[in-house]
Amino acid sequence: MKAVAAALVVSASFLAVAVVLAQTRSSDKPPVAAASKYHPAVYAELQKAPEKARNRANPLESDPHAVAAGAILFEQHCAECHGEAAEGGKKGPNLRAAEVQGAAPGAIFWILTNGVVRKGMPVWSKRTEPQRWQLVRYVKSIGEAARAAESPAPKP
Repeated sequence: MKAVAAALVVSASFLAVAVVLAQTRSSDKPPVAAASKYHPAVYAELQKAPEKARNRANPLESDPHAVAAGAILFEQHCAECHGEAAEGGKKGPNLRAAEVQGAAPGAIFWILTNGVVRKGMPVWSKRTEPQRWQLVRYVKSIGEAARAAESPAPKP
């Protein structure tokens, strides 16, 4: 009986994921590189990162747990301003925007570390470096997932 109940729960979960993916694929608006409702100057802050910072590679790039850890940190500390789906909120800009997804990981890390206080982005330097890199990995993964969902399935 427990096995049947567990199988039903798993099946319902797969069904829910399939419905969400189908809705995402049939949506008229692309999940990445969507037109931003934010002024371009908001995203220009990424270009202000020093070259040395922009050139930093994410040491957690290939860590399989970094995206999940970053998602938890995002939910706890970032979603309030950037929205649950990182599509922008009352205070924070859309992190799915092409400007963010095209930015170097080091530039995003630099913004997290230094903030943009005059525009409402807090300084996160009290978070450990690994935590900030996990957030960078999560933000970049949003774009990776959206690009994967947009690409057509390979033909056999």
